[in-house]
Amino acid sequence: MNHPFHLAFPVSDLVDTRKFYEDLLGCSVGRTSERWIDFNFYGHQISAHLKPEEVLKAQTNEVDGDQVPVRHFGAILDMGTWESLAERLEGAGIDFIIQPHVRFKGEVGEQATMFFLDPSGNALEFKAFQDYNQIFAS
Repeated sequence: MNHPFHLAFPVSDLVDTRKFYEDLLGCSVGRTSERWIDFNFYGHQISAHLKPEEVLKAQTNEVDGDQVPVRHFGAILDMGTWESLAERLEGAGIDFIIQPHVRFKGEVGEQATMFFLDPSGNALEFKAFQDYNQIFAS
């Protein structure tokens, strides 16, 4: 049985955040207040909290030749959903930190990945595996 995770994160503007997560990423909205919004993030609960002073630029580490933001979150999607999302984001003119591509080609853990920022600068990664069993392969 899979259990949804919960993640709370800071944002600098709730209106822009809601538009990004709801309209662009397709996340439905749950409970809201003047200081936070809950989203259904691909079956998981994320809570955007208005706290501009805590919004920070993520530092990076190199992974397979890319500078990956260390502080990031995202979802693992099936390949078709990942490809559709990549097309939608490209069509919307998203400025990718790391363009959609396949990482670790021909190796254990081969995966499609892409990184971009939300309006507050929070880094998001979406990935997909041709072989779902490779998610935790070592």
